[in-house]
Amino acid sequence: MKNNVSIGLLGLGVVGSGVIRLIEDHQEELVHQLGCGVDVKGVLVRNLEKTRDVQVDRSYLTTDPNDVLHNPEIDVIVEVMGGIDEARKYILEAFATRKHVVTANKDLIALHGQELQEAASRNQCDLFYEASVAGGIPILRGLVDGLVSDRIQQVMGIVNGTTNYILTKMNEEGVTYEDALKEAQELGFAEADPTADVEGLDAARKMAILSRLAFSTDVELEDVEVKGIANLELADLQYGKQLGYTMKLIGYSNFHNQHVEVSVQPTFLSNQHPLAAVKNEYNAVYVNGEAVGETMFYGAGAGSLPTATAIMSDVVAVITNMRLGVNGRRFVSPRFKKELTPPEERFGQFYIRMHVKDEVGAFAAISHVFNQMDISFERILQIPRSKTELAEVILITHRTALATFQESMNKLYTLDVVASVESSFRVEGDGKK
Repeated sequence: MKNNVSIGLLGLGVVGSGVIRLIEDHQEELVHQLGCGVDVKGVLVRNLEKTRDVQVDRSYLTTDPNDVLHNPEIDVIVEVMGGIDEARKYILEAFATRKHVVTANKDLIALHGQELQEAASRNQCDLFYEASVAGGIPILRGLVDGLVSDRIQQVMGIVNGTTNYILTKMNEEGVTYEDALKEAQELGFAEADPTADVEGLDAARKMAILSRLAFSTDVELEDVEVKGIANLELADLQYGKQLGYTMKLIGYSNFHNQHVEVSVQPTFLSNQHPLAAVKNEYNAVYVNGEAVGETMFYGAGAGSLPTATAIMSDVVAVITNMRLGVNGRRFVSPRFKKELTPPEERFGQFYIRMHVKDEVGAFAAISHVFNQMDISFERILQIPRSKTELAEVILITHRTALATFQESMNKLYTLDVVASVESSFRVEGDGKK
């Protein structure tokens, strides 16, 4: 084993700068852990003249990817440039030159993870991507290593800090979605174009990755049902609070009878659920295993140093494998053929808010629809609306099949006494199965 292992960076933005800072500040710890040092021998950037937060030997900066990918001194490529097509091309090229790869690119792994893993294995290279989900939280390593002997049944979590910050503001301070988003943008928690976050796309990519690892089945991004938070109304959050619930954007994945369901959607959590206490920009992933029971991983889901910490844990894993001579042997193909859970086998509770005619027999008609479908109610709120002839009715059902609930909703729309169904959301209890 040589005295130093050299890495090449593709990208030198916020996360890339964090990686360099950790390598410089924690060199003694790395030498103690690995028996060798870690240094940076090449960095791909778009602008050589840009002012940067970290000091890098200018001779290592380049705008030509070949200077990094084909540098014989570099052993490990760290991809933090983002994007999909270009990053995929560079990573495949790195494997062809027998370089190991660590990436934080959730978009790329969600779409092309299987292909890249197979390419890494063919070339006896490692591919690690701990930083692609939940920043500094070691959730992927926890699933792959820590819980490898268990059968994971369910993974659910808050895996997008932007939306969690927005919902925390709406829940606790009663501000509108628009005002909460604006504040998140001013603080740097949300991008100028927040679409990927608020429409649930970012969380969906992460849930596809988590589900693959948790259930050993080839879940793809298109398998994730996605609903964002952009159309949430404060009225629903306030009624939820009145009923003992907190609204969160929840990534949910369940594996039962060899069938998998994966979704991202606004969800009312019981205030007793561990995830209900996760606030602001923090992330948390709640895992339920057959043997281990309930566990939760919590921490900063983004940021320069938390994400860089996850990257460096992967770099350490690569170098450890180099010392043992076992690079490229980690890839395990999916065990189960993917079968999506049909709606009649997907169970949960549901919240409904509707406007109904404030007249005798209105609620009896609504109850009759649900009774026909064998759905009972756990909670009921009815609020007269003084300025109209309508009442606002809020229902929380007991546990029922999604298909049954959807059929009930279709029947509600046909009732004369129902003026409108304003909203409906999934409801989760206290986390106990």
